[in-house]
Amino acid sequence: MKLSPKAAEVADHILEAFRSGAVPQALANLYIRRHVDSPCRAWSLTNRLAIALAGHYDARGFRQWADVGRNVKKGSRATYILAPMKVKAREDDPDRGIEAGDTIVIGFRAVPVFGYLQTEGDPRPGMEDTAQFIDALPLVEVAREWGLSVEVYHGDRSDFLGIYQHGTGIALSVANLSTWAHELIHAADDRLGNLTPQGRTAKLDAEVVAEFGGAILLECLGNTVESDRGGAFAYIDHYAREHEVSVITDCTDLLARTCAAVDHVLAVADELATAASPQAPVPSPDAASSQSLSAAN
Repeated sequence: MKLSPKAAEVADHILEAFRSGAVPQALANLYIRRHVDSPCRAWSLTNRLAIALAGHYDARGFRQWADVGRNVKKGSRATYILAPMKVKAREDDPDRGIEAGDTIVIGFRAVPVFGYLQTEGDPRPGMEDTAQFIDALPLVEVAREWGLSVEVYHGDRSDFLGIYQHGTGIALSVANLSTWAHELIHAADDRLGNLTPQGRTAKLDAEVVAEFGGAILLECLGNTVESDRGGAFAYIDHYAREHEVSVITDCTDLLARTCAAVDHVLAVADELATAASPQAPVPSPDAASSQSLSAAN
């Protein structure tokens, strides 16, 4: 059995996921999203694991997306699955139970696929029917200015409340401003070049910045209830305990990075407001808060 170089890379990635312990969560995602209507439901478990590890719950090739009225966004990075290379047996092979003319697999090649958030076009049933909620999100124009899609995921909420996918989009499964602010800060942190997978505490640092920064952002907008100070602390404390570090120490160490992400969001919002109404003064945080709350309600 032979593998193309790219297919070997896919196989190595999956093996590494087993070593790192990432497989259980990825497999859980497959079963949690078992009701999503997607052709990948018929793929092998190995291929479904590959897309789950990439953070996708629905993935397809270019033509498969085109068949449902959606196009892959320019610059999207593919995830690769393994497709069998089949031929007709030329002669009998009794030891393997193969007869001449049987279809046999002689190896695998890598095939590029793309996740739902990497596409745009016709809405999928049950996937994006809450545009009014999305449009009312405070600072949603910032995400769109960065070329990010903002969508609602209808699925089992025990999996995730929100997700940011690098350079592509944000998906929410709850109508919750703290979740929205958390993912928006992830995006800002990414654009500043700080959201990297390197280092033992990279995941912890990213989550501290997003949760701490999201709370600060909502406080800046006057949404003191939605900032969920207690919940934000509990969330950060959970990650800190997993890494055996002090939550206060970690927040202090990451204060500059957190404030930079918040400032980046607000600076872009100010630029957009000025561009939309050059003669009008930029709204104060309290005014922006009142507008956001009335829109959300």
